[in-house]
Parts: sequence; structure tokens; C-alpha cells
Amino acid sequence: MIKHRGFPGRLPGTDFQFTIRRANPRGATRLVARERYADRRPADRTADEAFLAALIAHFGAEPFPRGNLDAGRLSWLFGREVVPAEDSFDPESYDAMLRVDLDAARRSFPQLFDGEDRP
Repeated sequence: MIKHRGFPGRLPGTDFQFTIRRANPRGATRLVARERYADRRPADRTADEAFLAALIAHFGAEPFPRGNLDAGRLSWLFGREVVPAEDSFDPESYDAMLRVDLDAARRSFPQLFDGEDRP
């Protein structure tokens, strides 16, 4: 399992984790697209936003291996802002390649891109 050095481990001041310490001996937790309902708690929405901001800052639009990124936190973004980067994607592999869909991220979290120069 690849460990993403320099990636934040959790949302500061909370128990929302962004990374895991070690691989699960029974295999990686399956990534599934979780439905984000409008009535989610503000803390959950803040965690999603901070995690996506960290992904964009760390990887940009480039493909990256899942590695030690938390499956639960990834699943809240999976299928929308975070998409598979390869055709033979295995949702139960630490080596699975993902990428951030910046257009979808811009639509879902426009506040992350407020300071950008737009044409």
C-alpha cells in the first residue's frame, strides 16, 4: 500500500480521518458511490470539502493510486468528483488508480475555486 506523504491525516479538530495507518489484512475496503443528501450534517459537508481540497492540492487532475486514502471518505466523493483513472478499475485494491474530475468538483464545491481566474 502506497502511503501519500504530506497528505493530511484528518480534518483538524475532528475525528474525520483522511488516511489510514496500515493496510487491512483482509483486503482493501470496497469503494462505492455514496449518495449525498441535502440534509447531511454541516460537519460532514465540511469534511467532504476539506478532503477534496486536499486531493486537489496534492494531486491536481493527475491520476493517483488509492494507497492509504480512507475508503469511507473517498466513497462520499467517488463516482462524482473522484473517478476511476483506468478501464480495469478494481474498487477493492490499494493500487487502484483514481483522479479528480475538476469540472465535477467545480460544480459541487464552487467555493474551492473562487479565487481562480476564469476566462
